[in-house]
Amino acid sequence: MINILIADDHDVVRKGLKQIIEEEFHNSQIQEAINGNELLKKVHTEKFDIVISDISMPGRSGMESLKQIKEEFPKLPVLILSMHPDEEYAVRALKAGASGYLSKASAAEELILAIRQILSGRRYISANVGEKLAENLDQKHDKELHENLSNREFDVMKMIASGKTVSEIAKLFSLSVNTISTYRARIMEKMCFKTNAELTHYAIKNHLV
Repeated sequence: MINILIADDHDVVRKGLKQIIEEEFHNSQIQEAINGNELLKKVHTEKFDIVISDISMPGRSGMESLKQIKEEFPKLPVLILSMHPDEEYAVRALKAGASGYLSKASAAEELILAIRQILSGRRYISANVGEKLAENLDQKHDKELHENLSNREFDVMKMIASGKTVSEIAKLFSLSVNTISTYRARIMEKMCFKTNAELTHYAIKNHLV
């Protein structure tokens, strides 16, 4: 029996993933979590062979949950799913200990391939992500400004650059306006920017939005 935990705040996504997996893995037992807090609660109370988690969830994000899982259960493999196709998130997830990263736009066959590979004890890295990792290894220059940001700061930075207000971001993350304002202040300090316009220009130039 393969025990699998799917974490995503969208019911349709969870049901779709469950159906795809059950059709291929007939001996699977699948449980669901609607956010990061429920994900961690289930991981603490039951034993799973693999966790499949969305990267963006209200409250505790998938990246934050990943970090805690790898600290407490380093051998538990985590496959990160995201609506973001950009490899920047993939590199961050893999560096944080994820066993794989997959865009939600990927075909069902690739999801099954990723799960099989991870259950066999290997990591799953797509061709695009592999190229990005290779580029990072080849780079000898200093880190880009956004690479100094924490995962949450990086998420907030991208939303600010996309034109969202502090209030809108706070609602999306289920956090207070003051908390998001604090994140914004840290981002501006770390990246040496004074205005949202400077931040947006940087994000567009570096293909982050």
